[in-house]
Amino acid sequence: MSESTKPASDEPAFRYTAAMAGEIEAHWQAYWAEHGTFEAPNPSGPLATGEPVPGDGHDFKGKQYILDMFPYPSGSGLHVGHPLGFIATDVFGRYQRMLGRNVLHAMGFDAFGLPAEQYAVQTGTHPRVTTEKNIERYRAQISRIGLAHDKRRGVATTDVSFYRWTQWIFLQIFNSWYDRDARRARPVAQLVGEFEAGVRATPDGRAWADLGPGERADVIDGYRLAYIAQAPVNWCPGLGTVLANEEVTADGRSERGNFPVFKRSLRQWMMRITAYGDRLLDDLDRLDWPEPIKLMQRNWIGRSEGARVRFAVEAADMTGAIEVFTTRPDTLFGATYMVLAPEHPLVDEITPEVWPAGTKDAWTGGAASPASAVAAYKAQAAAKSEVERQSEGRQKTGVFTGAYAINPVNGEQIPVFVADYVLWGYGTGAIMAVPAHDQRDFEFARAFELPMRIVVSPGPNGSEDVTAWTEAYDSYDAPVVNSANAEVSLDGLVVRAASKRIIGWLEEQGTGTGTVTYRLRDWLFSRQRYWGEPFPIVYDVEDPMHAVALPDSMLPLELPEIDDYAPHPFAPDDATSEPAPPLARATDWVEAELDLGDGRGVRRYRRETNTMPQWAGSCWYPLRYLDPTNEERFVGVEVEKYWMGPRDADDVGGVDLYVGGAEHAVLHLLYSRFWHKVLFDLGHVTSAEPFRKLFNQGYIQAYAYTDQRGVYVPAEEVEEVDGVYYFQGQKVQREYGKMGKSLKNSVSPDEFCDTYGADTLRVYEMSMGPLDVSRPWETKAVAGSFRFLQRVWRNVVDEETGRVRVGSTGPDLPTLRALHVAIAGVREDLDNLRFNTAIAKLIVLNNHLTKLPEVPRPVAEALVVMVAPIAPHLAEELWGRLGHEGTVAYVPFPVADPQYLVTDEVTCVVQVAGKLRDKLQVPPDIAEDALRELALASEGVQRALDGRAVRTVIVRAPKLVNVVPA
Repeated sequence: MSESTKPASDEPAFRYTAAMAGEIEAHWQAYWAEHGTFEAPNPSGPLATGEPVPGDGHDFKGKQYILDMFPYPSGSGLHVGHPLGFIATDVFGRYQRMLGRNVLHAMGFDAFGLPAEQYAVQTGTHPRVTTEKNIERYRAQISRIGLAHDKRRGVATTDVSFYRWTQWIFLQIFNSWYDRDARRARPVAQLVGEFEAGVRATPDGRAWADLGPGERADVIDGYRLAYIAQAPVNWCPGLGTVLANEEVTADGRSERGNFPVFKRSLRQWMMRITAYGDRLLDDLDRLDWPEPIKLMQRNWIGRSEGARVRFAVEAADMTGAIEVFTTRPDTLFGATYMVLAPEHPLVDEITPEVWPAGTKDAWTGGAASPASAVAAYKAQAAAKSEVERQSEGRQKTGVFTGAYAINPVNGEQIPVFVADYVLWGYGTGAIMAVPAHDQRDFEFARAFELPMRIVVSPGPNGSEDVTAWTEAYDSYDAPVVNSANAEVSLDGLVVRAASKRIIGWLEEQGTGTGTVTYRLRDWLFSRQRYWGEPFPIVYDVEDPMHAVALPDSMLPLELPEIDDYAPHPFAPDDATSEPAPPLARATDWVEAELDLGDGRGVRRYRRETNTMPQWAGSCWYPLRYLDPTNEERFVGVEVEKYWMGPRDADDVGGVDLYVGGAEHAVLHLLYSRFWHKVLFDLGHVTSAEPFRKLFNQGYIQAYAYTDQRGVYVPAEEVEEVDGVYYFQGQKVQREYGKMGKSLKNSVSPDEFCDTYGADTLRVYEMSMGPLDVSRPWETKAVAGSFRFLQRVWRNVVDEETGRVRVGSTGPDLPTLRALHVAIAGVREDLDNLRFNTAIAKLIVLNNHLTKLPEVPRPVAEALVVMVAPIAPHLAEELWGRLGHEGTVAYVPFPVADPQYLVTDEVTCVVQVAGKLRDKLQVPPDIAEDALRELALASEGVQRALDGRAVRTVIVRAPKLVNVVPA
């Protein structure tokens, strides 16, 4: 022990202190690195090894692929809330190694994205410089906590060797289409072959050979899973980029920066994720995921059955039809007008130059002509966010286009309006309005003096009761009325029967089809940023409308070096501004002469100047961890099959345990599933899903304090006096919630490790409560975790002499019972990620041992092995002092002997604030402190506390514990 780590003179020379912990932790971390302790061998390829286990001769009993959600390396580094999930997966992974499994646990970084780019704009520092600096800091902090990662496998999305394969996967998607008959993706080359052979008809019925090159490209682009479209997008002037639907908050603002977001129609890259709607829904049932997450995905995908109906329209220079999707085709006879979204491409086509005779003043908006009325209204709508347009109770606005459509079921001419309560990005961007049975349509009809027709019976006394009209519509049991023509009648039928009959009739007439649609929209995949993956796409200067894929030999396409990373600045409310990608400034890179190997020689091309969104790399990174040095494939065939392949015919495969926050329920998880399914369909992977089992961790929260100005003050400098809080003598207000640098309530893991040691951090975070429940950070409570480790140390090592103090005599019966009850309980808890209760049971065992004159060696060794997953540095040190060579990391986990599990128990009632919350079966002689730990760790208590701190705990062993919240 060095002079700097010796305890103070008034303490025993070999007491476990923070200084000693620091020395032990540094030693064993160096040992693990030197010996490659946690390097998991692959079955083949560069990371394969002839050794079954690094430094050990045992055969593996299966494998475990354990993963944390990709962290983003922010400049502020980690606070103690960040490692919660990392420590949990580490504990589980270490336990799985001790069960004999080959465990792969790796950590990388989701390092592209807007924050690094914005910091680069502010400081003039290249985003790669700051990103790599942040990654270095994260890695140092993670290493200090003792996480057992295979460091050979760490990747970052910004590594050129990584995003080369991101680009390659994008091209696989670009060169694929979804065959709905086969229910899978297939290469575009096969689609072309079907057109050439005449097996598949072209959209206009002409032979493939009769189409020109541009026409053929148009046809194929209409099938591609990655395509360019003039589409309604979420334009955020404040960020200078477009956003995916999932990146926009419920109140119509950007998730990052809280800027207003507007709907614009722009030419952008899209991913045809909607083609996978049914499979994304159906396969949720095959996943071991939390039900709330499955429900969120089901709701986001939003599968709806109904009909697409075509309303013929003759106006201006256009003769065609407006198509609507409706889930209630049984109400078609009640449609008395139509509404198009302002962005709908047919709006301008159907708008005549003069108002039709008899047009009501209420319909024109006071404009002299339909064209001027529509133009003014479209400009007005463009300045509003989607949320403003959809807000409940808002006065409905709109203008008449001057055109009429024909209702296909009764031949009535019905007026076509433009109104902003209809959104172009949802459904077809057009609705048939049934005002008698829809509240928004009803409000619009009232405002514009439009007729209403009841088509779902409200009962004999409900014809004058508007509320009854809606209730009848919602019931699905009321009969349809007033819905018949010479060929078909729906009268008397209820919803499902009426819908089935009218869909059949529409299909016979050629005016509609039964169909399924989704709330899910195709994924907007373009970003007007510099710091992102470049698209491996170019455009022939002679045919700029059709994207051309770069050949694999030209990958990776690297980002060019530029001086100005900022998108063109716009006022946050400038809805009419146009995106200006920073890459467009790199003209030497954008303009290129290339030979793409297609037989046409060197030609002039222009590169795509948008970049991929941050989600691109995080869609597939679990696959690269498996084979990070493979230069021939993104992952080796046998390697992927070994780590992620299905266990049997009913298994979807994927990562064995994936841990992260519930906030990624839609964005990351849905996108990853889509990419993985395309790779599966194309035969590149054997697993049908990326994540077999998902576990959502809770959060570590903390108190924050604000002064009279509402400004946050440092939480560690606040003092409590009689329930009132003061900062520098001034009264402050306390609030409870997230931990963060801006709230001045974050605690650095570095500072914590200096004060207590990494093992204490690990024990404290795992003992705070169930992993899936948020919990408060209480620095004062950390001392209990530290004292537990000190007692474990004292049970093995004499604090005065440093000698091992375990005895050679065998354990007595009570000790054997205490040991095997602990083994059985800890095993069950670790199997089910109940780390807090596992620690409580170890505390109970350890407290039993402190009462013995000396601890029997077999019991001491079993205790050390069980402690090892949670406090690995301490366990390694004690294992060595007990006379063992090498690491404890692969020592078999103890197995309980059933004969010692039968013992007398009593029922302990556990209360929170005097109310029964749990019952525990405990030994009749259990000590008060052990019972206290068990009660606080119980699931019932943790859920009743719901993150609140504990004021006191009243223990009446063995029958009662009452927890009093703060």
